[in-house]
Amino acid sequence: MEDVESQGTEQSSLSVGGRLRAAREAAGLSRSDIASKTKVAERHLLAIEEDRFGDLAARTYAVGFSRTYARAVGLDEADVAEQVRRHLDAEADIHASLVEPSFEPGDPARVPPVRLAWVAAAGVVVVIGLLLAFWGSFFSPEGELPDLIAEKPAVQESAAPAPAVTASQVAANDGPVVMTATSDRVWVKVTDASGKQLMQKELAEGESWTVPQDAEGPQLRTGRPDALRLTVGGRQVPPLADRPMTISGISLAVADVLARGTATQAAPSPQTSPRPAVEPARAVAPATLSDPPEPRPAPVGPAPVASPRPAATAAPAPRPTSAAPPEGSAESPAPRSGAMRTAPATVVPVAETPPTLSPTPSPRPTLQPVSTVSE
Repeated sequence: MEDVESQGTEQSSLSVGGRLRAAREAAGLSRSDIASKTKVAERHLLAIEEDRFGDLAARTYAVGFSRTYARAVGLDEADVAEQVRRHLDAEADIHASLVEPSFEPGDPARVPPVRLAWVAAAGVVVVIGLLLAFWGSFFSPEGELPDLIAEKPAVQESAAPAPAVTASQVAANDGPVVMTATSDRVWVKVTDASGKQLMQKELAEGESWTVPQDAEGPQLRTGRPDALRLTVGGRQVPPLADRPMTISGISLAVADVLARGTATQAAPSPQTSPRPAVEPARAVAPATLSDPPEPRPAPVGPAPVASPRPAATAAPAPRPTSAAPPEGSAESPAPRSGAMRTAPATVVPVAETPPTLSPTPSPRPTLQPVSTVSE
């Protein structure tokens, strides 16, 4: 009986974290055993045992985890939860007392006089007025007002097509978001804003799943975003990705899915200029103009001089050879032995060809010697 009372007195003197740790050790359990039994992380159990409830996410988590811990080690859940609340309230009061600023009255001797305060206020007003006047005189866009007024209709005309996009979005808002697998065995998981699981499975090729319209903040997690096709009210939106990758936290709300499609349509697409039917002629670098070579005259010989054509002259008949005089005649001396008399050669001119303009020199007249031999 005394042991039980001493044990109860010892537990009452311990903090809530110390009580839970003592109960765990008395049961011969480790923190990992409690974590596997209660599904609470070991770091949270350690924070509870060390009375560091501020390290937990919120007050609700601190009370709930402590209650679960007490149930696992056989302590009173309500008593432990109440002790945790008192501990949190005490910490909040201490924090508020530290943060609350203390007011100390100022020294009246150090307070500036009222006249000085008014002078300072008047000076500030004057400075502000000067700045406004300077800004209005040097940066007034008076000369640009007509142009701005003239450009207003153009701006209104360009903004006119906007309601058409809004109308299509409003029409698509009535339909649900549908996911369709374009490949086999596409794993998907959908949760709501509170972390509650709405769906987790492998979709077969062509299988579809409709997101509940009453789901709050549905979010998608998958490893094959390239194999999912999203539609909103039958209207297909751009794919989530073009290759396999793990994505999470993708909102499946109707407005967010439509916003993805609108952003993709608004992205400017590169416009290719039409190719001309006839390709333009390539530019050829101008050739360097040089003076044409002067024609060289052909070598011209001296102009032929027309020589007078000689009159045709009859060739002289050969002189008859006189008969040998009789022996003993005194008129002609006896011929020398072995001597022969030769008549002089007569030059007979040959008719020349008519002169031509060719630079080729005309042929020289051929001299044909005519010899008369007499004995």
